[in-house]
Amino acid sequence: MPVYEYQALNKKGNNISGLIDADNIRNATIKLRSSKIFPTSMTEVKTQAGKQKKSFSFSYSKIRVSEIAMMTRQLATLIAAGFPLTTALHTMLPQTKKESFKRVLSKIKDSIEEGSSFADALAQYPDIFSNIYINMVRAGEASGTLEIVLERLADISEKQHKLNSKLKSVMAYPILMTLIGAGVLFFLLTVIVPNITSIFEEMNHSLPLTTQILIHTSHVLRQWWLMILGFIILTIFSYKIIIKKLSVQTAIDKFILKLPVVGELVQKISVARLTRTLGSLLENGVSLLDALEIVQNVTGNKIIKNALIDAKKEVERGRELGDVLSQNNNFPYLAVQMIKVGEQSGNLESMLKKTAQVYDDEIETTIVGMTSLLEPVIILVMAVVVGFIVLSICLPIFEMNQLVK
Repeated sequence: MPVYEYQALNKKGNNISGLIDADNIRNATIKLRSSKIFPTSMTEVKTQAGKQKKSFSFSYSKIRVSEIAMMTRQLATLIAAGFPLTTALHTMLPQTKKESFKRVLSKIKDSIEEGSSFADALAQYPDIFSNIYINMVRAGEASGTLEIVLERLADISEKQHKLNSKLKSVMAYPILMTLIGAGVLFFLLTVIVPNITSIFEEMNHSLPLTTQILIHTSHVLRQWWLMILGFIILTIFSYKIIIKKLSVQTAIDKFILKLPVVGELVQKISVARLTRTLGSLLENGVSLLDALEIVQNVTGNKIIKNALIDAKKEVERGRELGDVLSQNNNFPYLAVQMIKVGEQSGNLESMLKKTAQVYDDEIETTIVGMTSLLEPVIILVMAVVVGFIVLSICLPIFEMNQLVK
């Protein structure tokens, strides 16, 4: 069914815009007028041309996790209230603010009306809806518990968004301090220091080593700052190209896991994502083997992903998941033991969710501890650098005073 984008006036005379699906423009106009909306212009949204599809995919990539979580929660509420799926999607269209997301939801509704399942309709937009999201919806449709599955998906999305927001918020202040500190030091070394040290260079007297280092550093930054900036930008772009290689990603992820504090934090985040998603999939009727296949891409670490691939092969041979994971050092002891208890008690889904909660709490504690230490470290480094600059300037002055005496 075609989708039309309209500009209209509501009954209060305010300008509004939106999307509506209908067989033709005439029917679209009738539908709008029945809702007390009076269109002033209407154009069909076409997605057949490759060029237009490309522009849509660019817009889709901007749809945030929080928007998907909100949509999922609203959809679950409407379905639980007795709304048919297509009616629920149609009801949500006017409430969706982002135009690109409106178009996606409208196209999904059209696909369902044409006979596709909800999961198959979602699968047409892999850049928006993850493989986990689609498979859980498919399991919910098969078991007749779609509203429950959507509630759990909303919980997962909201927790993921909360964790990402927490990481960004706690790192914002240290990053800002670092950038400001680097800017201040650059200004000191390129503007202030040369004006002061020029006096020392005119003297026919040997300067202390620290002063010589300061003068040389200042000279390099003033003469070559543009080349240094270009080198940094080139390094960043090269890194982004090289990081796409699987072997490089694996090597970097392996190195990160070996770092003292950061490695432990990354491990906890991966395990929390893994156990929460695995528990939700199992609760919704997905088999353990299929669930292990799905969750491989949520860990965010190639080493842990490879360990899950190996674990799936062992589980296919009849071994228990906890026993397999216990032989891999990349999984924490506590998580493995909780998985074993869950398998032995026949309540693996519940234990997986409890494991995720335990590690969520540990992640938050670790992040708070790291940021509380990071701030004084940054201040200490700044103090050492500024102290070095002051010392390098003061030493020649002290020597000049001694010569005068």
